[in-house]
Amino acid sequence: MKPIADRVIIKPSPAEDKTKGGIIIPDTAKEKPQRGEVVAVGPGKEGNLMTVTVGDIVLYGKYSGQEINYEGQDYLIMREDDILVIL
Repeated sequence: MKPIADRVIIKPSPAEDKTKGGIIIPDTAKEKPQRGEVVAVGPGKEGNLMTVTVGDIVLYGKYSGQEINYEGQDYLIMREDDILVIL
């Protein structure tokens, strides 16, 4: 997959199965992950270079991006502006 313009493809990190205290979280109570790894970056838009690069671990908004399933793997496609921070 190759994104166009200022789009980024992110592989979300898996949701936490347990709390730090050891309590197991059921599937119905798990929160949507807000962290992931950048797997592809578009060329940018109108002369603006992209800030993120492939391999960066990023945090993004809870409901950002479009979810897709490609070859059995879940990904998010979002604009670079939806990324909050590079870790």
